[in-house]
Amino acid sequence: RLHPILPVEGEKNVLITSALPYVNNVPHLGNIIGSVLSADVFARYCRLRNWNTLYICGTDEYGTATETKAMEEGLTPQQICDKYNAVHTAIYQWFDISFDFFGRTTTQHQTTIAQDIFHRLLKRDFLLTDTVEQLRCETCQRFLADRFVEGTCPFCNYEEARGDQCDKCGKLINAVELKKPQCKVCKKSPVKKSSKHLFLDLPKLEKRLEQWLEKSFSSGDWTSNARFITRSWIRDGLKPRCITRDLKWGTPVPLDGFRDKVFYVWFDAPIGYISITANYTDQWEKWWKSTQQVQLYHFMAKDNVPFHSVIFPSCLLGAEDNYTLVNHIIATEYLNYEDGKFSKSRGVGVFGDMAKDTGIPADIWRFYLLYVRPEGQDSAFSWSDLMLKNNSELLNNLGNFVNRAGMFVQKFFNGCVPEMELLSEDKRLLAQVAAELQQYNQHLEKVRIRDALRCILNISRHGNQYIQVNEPWKCIKGNQQEQKRAGTVTGVAVNMAALLSVMLHPYMPTVSGLIQEQLLMPQESKVLTTDFCCRLQSGHQIGNVSPLFQKLENDQIESLRKRFGGGQVKTESKAPPCQEAPLKEAPKASGPERVKELMQEVEKQGNLVRELKGKKAEKSTIDTEVQKLLALKKELALAEGKSPDPPAQKGKKKK
Repeated sequence: RLHPILPVEGEKNVLITSALPYVNNVPHLGNIIGSVLSADVFARYCRLRNWNTLYICGTDEYGTATETKAMEEGLTPQQICDKYNAVHTAIYQWFDISFDFFGRTTTQHQTTIAQDIFHRLLKRDFLLTDTVEQLRCETCQRFLADRFVEGTCPFCNYEEARGDQCDKCGKLINAVELKKPQCKVCKKSPVKKSSKHLFLDLPKLEKRLEQWLEKSFSSGDWTSNARFITRSWIRDGLKPRCITRDLKWGTPVPLDGFRDKVFYVWFDAPIGYISITANYTDQWEKWWKSTQQVQLYHFMAKDNVPFHSVIFPSCLLGAEDNYTLVNHIIATEYLNYEDGKFSKSRGVGVFGDMAKDTGIPADIWRFYLLYVRPEGQDSAFSWSDLMLKNNSELLNNLGNFVNRAGMFVQKFFNGCVPEMELLSEDKRLLAQVAAELQQYNQHLEKVRIRDALRCILNISRHGNQYIQVNEPWKCIKGNQQEQKRAGTVTGVAVNMAALLSVMLHPYMPTVSGLIQEQLLMPQESKVLTTDFCCRLQSGHQIGNVSPLFQKLENDQIESLRKRFGGGQVKTESKAPPCQEAPLKEAPKASGPERVKELMQEVEKQGNLVRELKGKKAEKSTIDTEVQKLLALKKELALAEGKSPDPPAQKGKKKK
């Protein structure tokens, strides 16, 4: 991509942001799927559609957490930010997140733009002054930032509510309202002290905000949770919101009487989107002060919604400087870890800097996180489900189809795409593929990321069924007409594989590139179209074909489950014995050979289950082996191109 990327009049210009990760927090899998990975899929899709797209993000670096971390490590706040910004950058590079620019908030542009917005709000009388009670820790000798106070929620009595928001009921809290507050650093009870602060007069901006929101709701693609959370804020009535804090590390407040204070992170941080763009290009105003030309998408987890849908737009509306306001807020629910929550301190869950040490390639992580993306409700990461999805959906469905299509060209037609004479059944298949492609585009245009991924897997499932029914490996040995049929089936299949490589790019860019490399796809065929067309013409020479995925073994997964269940805090665990699987490494077998192998495994496992039942073994032992049998049957069904789900049972009607 040529930089700087700038809006072009008359074209579709898409500006994408993902919530700025706090610099001291190493992101876990839930953080990654909640913002940066989801936004990356959409950004890659927009580029495939040839839309003019800019994707920016960066680390949010100001606040008490940085000051405290600096004290703990004996560094300055800036040194801490430099250290952890590099950690974040390395994690996102490994996950193949395609930012156009990844910046940070500790810059001169941040100070200049934040202070300018502040002055404009002050001049227009949208700021108030008030004296507030705050919690001060006498042991730590500091006023406590909201996130450094924990206590019991005054609304729902949740015992681990933060000083700014309760994660259980979602209500915003003033830290002084918490019952039994504790300083998170020293665990002592803080005392209340008064301090003079500046407030954003949200009630004065409320009518203006509501008018804009109704327009954005009606024209934009806001997720239902983003709409619900925003409406509940408006319904409850907006209250003035404090925008200053008694800290040293932050953007200074440029007003006499407040020069010893800094801006509160939720006034300051969203302005980081603008300042990071300004660090990317000196023509940043073309993106951020071009309301008619730009479509702005914010990606985040649901707890960040009010700050992006109410507070940040209110600041920009009040500044009256033609700022671009968000058109679409894409918010996820939470991703949990197995049966609980991610916890760095307890060593529970996979964090971004650990994923690469598991031996599982980044594209597999991307696929699974997107497959279980928490869209309508919370979802959970599960090691056994990761293994099942890798072995069934990737290895036996997608990988099996693409590999067979390419291998048939290589083995039966000397690596040249054969001529195709379409019959009615081929045209029916192409119509099914075209329908899935249309659905895929419709879903991604509306940022329904998980639904679009299902379309990819449906196409490869159709492809497996098509190959299984037509048996080109048999036809090629028959008469001239049968050999022609083998050519048509192979040509159609390899063109479906080419299409899948393009559709797969937003989700699994490395695997997508590998398929395109194996098929020697010309550049013009790597564009996403709205209709299914022949990408690889008869006579096109393909390259060497090799399997795309490796089977995940139960022992390997159990070792990882144990390692990330709290064990890595006690000892610096070495990586599991499995080496990182290169995407080209071959599984045990593929195609018809894999089907045969799985049939033998199913028979063997079935005999074991019958033997255990005959011996009246313990129920838990039998259940474990039955689950293994069901998983094998599911793998077999996918390898044969059938639906892995059992048919619905027909119940007897009651008379």
